[in-house]
Amino acid sequence: MYTINISGIHIYAYHGCLPEEAIIGGDYVVNIALKGNFSKAAADDKLEDTIDYVDVYKIVKKEMHIRAKLIEHAAQRIADNLKTSFASISSLSVEVIKKNPPIGGKVDEVSVVVEL
Repeated sequence: MYTINISGIHIYAYHGCLPEEAIIGGDYVVNIALKGNFSKAAADDKLEDTIDYVDVYKIVKKEMHIRAKLIEHAAQRIADNLKTSFASISSLSVEVIKKNPPIGGKVDEVSVVVEL
């Protein structure tokens, strides 16, 4: 079993329940972990036998640019899209981090993790 980690995908997006968040937006970070049998790619050194990080990034970017009230919803959409797009994934984890959430106090970030 192999795990491909793609960490620190920085996206500016417009998620949140407050009307201001739809206008102002905010900083988000997405971390992805993809598990599967990538031994063929490890042996033959061919990109087509693994998951291209560029394709993962495109999916994250696309889903993060669709406004959601909740980061749970955005994370689930990313997870579903990845699972559908890559048959070689046996399980995955998607973490969406909202930086500096507007919750009336000093909080660096909040996050949600979806595991499929």
